[in-house]
Amino acid sequence: MKIKSLGKTDFKTISQAFSNAFSDYDMQINEHELKAMWKRRGFNPDLSFAAFEGERIVSFTLNGIGEFKGVKMAYDTGTGTLKDYRGQGLATKIFDYSIPYLREANIHHYLLEVLQHNKKAVSVYQKIGFKVTRELNYFVWENEKIKNEIKNTHAGYLVEAFDVNQYAHVSDFWDFYPSWQNSFESIDRAREDFINLGVFADKQLIGYCIFEPNSGDITQIAVDKAHRRKGVASLLLQKVSKLNKHTKTKLINADTTCRSIVEFLMAKNIDITGKQFEMIKEL
Repeated sequence: MKIKSLGKTDFKTISQAFSNAFSDYDMQINEHELKAMWKRRGFNPDLSFAAFEGERIVSFTLNGIGEFKGVKMAYDTGTGTLKDYRGQGLATKIFDYSIPYLREANIHHYLLEVLQHNKKAVSVYQKIGFKVTRELNYFVWENEKIKNEIKNTHAGYLVEAFDVNQYAHVSDFWDFYPSWQNSFESIDRAREDFINLGVFADKQLIGYCIFEPNSGDITQIAVDKAHRRKGVASLLLQKVSKLNKHTKTKLINADTTCRSIVEFLMAKNIDITGKQFEMIKEL
């Protein structure tokens, strides 16, 4: 068994390894979705590594490379091991192998998200020096199960596509900083896959949503604090439901300290699906 970079490994081989490693998981991703996800998350095959048995990948860590909060980082965009090879510590060996190469690329921080109920993985990451930076909620719902009655909506609201890059002040609407996969840098990597929706009152932007219709992923949704509880987010969600090409809608990685998003979605018959830890290690 040999650990090496994936820089010279074709997409088909990597995607097949990903599919095999996660074959016993609930959520499955097809090749098209996988390619879109990796593009958005900044997947860099040269700085990603895998354990090979002959020509076969048996364990891997796929790294995204980019900036997060102004710091150059590596991001775990997928770590997996084939079922028959689990329990051998391969993921840790691959991570240790990757560190000198990441440092050589001037990367000194590594970021990941891990499901809180995956206690074994959480324990492994803590043992190798990762620290929890925050807790994140995620929501996944079937489109037909949403309850979206809109009350007290201002008749003058206009919902339309807009260029979010022309509105630098949208970050003032935030209750928390978006996670890696929801950051503007990630969105910009796959700009053509997203729809930007804005709600305007008297030509002023008062709320917006960035949405990926092919995956059903709401990447960002926020409303000006002065215009909340007036149906703005409900209008955005209504529009998203009409444009969604996927059978489900997802809102991943909302900071658990943000009660407004939890209460808003609960009013729409949407409960928290699960929780993750965001963790960072200095390399």
